[in-house]
Amino acid sequence: MTAPKLAQERPERRRIDREEVPAGAAAEAAITRTIELHGADAALEPEVAKEEAARARGTLLSLAVGAAGIVYGDIGTSPLYALREAFTGYGLRPVPADVLGVLSLIVWALVLVVSVKYIAFIMRADNGGEGGILALLTLLLPDLERGRSRRPMLWIGAGLFGAALLYGDGVITPAISVLSAVEGLHVVSPALQRFVVPLTLAILVSLFAIQRRGTARVGRVFGPVMVLWFVVIGAMGAVEVARHPGVLGALSPVHAASFLVRHSWPGLMVLGAVILVVTGAEALYADMGHFGARPIRLVWFVLVLPCLLLNYLGQGSLLLRAPATQHPFFELAPARLLLPLVALATITTVIASQALISGAFSLTRQLMHLGYAPILTVLHTSQEQEGQVYVPIVNWLLLAACLLLVVGFGSSERLATAYGLAVSATMALTTVLFYRVARWRWGWSRIAALPLALLFLLVDLSFLTANVVKLPHGGWVPLVLAIGVYVVFVTWRRGRDQLIALRSSNMAAVEEMVARVAAERPARTPGTGIFLSPSADQIPDVLHHYVERIRSLHEQIILITVRAADAARVPAAERVEIERLEHGFITVVACYGYMQSVALQDVLRACERKGVCRLPESPTYFLARERLRPTGAGRMARWRKRIFIFMHHNAPTMQDFFALPMPQVLELGVQHEL
Repeated sequence: MTAPKLAQERPERRRIDREEVPAGAAAEAAITRTIELHGADAALEPEVAKEEAARARGTLLSLAVGAAGIVYGDIGTSPLYALREAFTGYGLRPVPADVLGVLSLIVWALVLVVSVKYIAFIMRADNGGEGGILALLTLLLPDLERGRSRRPMLWIGAGLFGAALLYGDGVITPAISVLSAVEGLHVVSPALQRFVVPLTLAILVSLFAIQRRGTARVGRVFGPVMVLWFVVIGAMGAVEVARHPGVLGALSPVHAASFLVRHSWPGLMVLGAVILVVTGAEALYADMGHFGARPIRLVWFVLVLPCLLLNYLGQGSLLLRAPATQHPFFELAPARLLLPLVALATITTVIASQALISGAFSLTRQLMHLGYAPILTVLHTSQEQEGQVYVPIVNWLLLAACLLLVVGFGSSERLATAYGLAVSATMALTTVLFYRVARWRWGWSRIAALPLALLFLLVDLSFLTANVVKLPHGGWVPLVLAIGVYVVFVTWRRGRDQLIALRSSNMAAVEEMVARVAAERPARTPGTGIFLSPSADQIPDVLHHYVERIRSLHEQIILITVRAADAARVPAAERVEIERLEHGFITVVACYGYMQSVALQDVLRACERKGVCRLPESPTYFLARERLRPTGAGRMARWRKRIFIFMHHNAPTMQDFFALPMPQVLELGVQHEL
């Protein structure tokens, strides 16, 4: 391929990347494509090759810096409280054997859980560039539908409950992160202790209040700030390690094994604090679609992991040198730099919290597309990034929960007792789903997949066992929250399926309606009527009632069915299927991925581009205003019917969800008994 031809093809490739592929995955694909082209094309001019290679390196570096800010915020702020919790919350004394043992557990938790499990293996299981436990679930759905499992609901339930547990993590993470950073004021001066909780509440309220603006405007700041954070905490730890280099012995797993053997059951319980160092691993996997796997791996091994290890080893060295240390993280810093460190830690925890909150918004949208959450108002906060969304009701519910946790627990030390259970349970469920993906989708043999899954599960269940004892001391909070969210997921899906069945029983086939129009020849009025239909081969209730009551039809009737694909994104060229029928009927099937937003105007423009129809300036949208009653013969319990009806009646209408212009909407009432 010559250089001029490469230049001609480049604009088209960029356009496709923007429309069909996540931003991070698109950039990573561009890097790979550039490297492959330059390696295979000897005729490419050296200047062009150098320019393209430099651009690829610049893109990779930019994505890596962004990943440092968004992906590693949670893991990066764990040094604020993790090691302190291991010694203050479990009665350990900072003697050399125990310090080295706990440090060794921390080191190998980072290596096994993050480096091996997530970075090396789990991140291979992407769905259209997207990650997270729901991505694993959607990878399994085709095999479950084909009957490869005798209990498909068991696997679906595992994925849904893992997603529900992430909401518990999303509630606790902002609270404990901001609270632990502000507690640095107590180290500056004990007199400032009374301001910790009020200041934490004010920061959290401010954080959630600006969510509507999204991360697009401040996203470029996140990465550099987190890079600065990792450099600072790494330097702090390195200085202390230089004073006590013997602490490097904790890099040997022998100290971890010796600690567990020596302390037996109490030693295993310390894993309840050790898990705090890897609490962001699941978020790391979920955020993969924003940056791509290569930048995430690069910044982990080059920056994040070395700096975290240095800081944890430095805190351990300080404990060996000064066993009376109360806040090993903050006391690593010189007294004159303590206040700036508290300010930097506060900013960093806000960034880390932002990532978890944004993840909750994205998770909610994925669940909506999969049919396990009611339709909610979703606002896009960036014109460039598809994944940057804002869900108002989720935002304010998270804020209320965070404020209650801060007031109820009062300190990060107490709040740490509630932290870890949701994370460890999600990690275990991720391992189970990963095993099925490896066997069904990748074709791994049982000999290859089972030992690896058992190794991961051994670590996950060890953490889970250590956190179960936290149940009476606050661990019930994320668990109760997850159970409540899971019940909502399942209730909505079951109620939705039941409602669809009721609608279908009253719906006629499209061919029958066309034949009826041909036979009865009702009056036809000028214009276009647009009806939303749950099925491509059936007419909706509202069209049936309209014909029965009004005895007329528009000259052109468009029946639009919106389907949720199992994939994260559906390419624009494959998104819309159109069929023109007789007597002015047109059926349109629009298929969207769970990381895409439905835009009816785009669907209608696709119809015009294909020459199927010509739309007037103001078509009429016909919607059903449904009223539900829990008095039917459905197989749901009465209390679950009432929950579903409450959610259905309080969810945004189709008009709000599709952003339809109010003057062009006509609603007809329909009643169903569940």
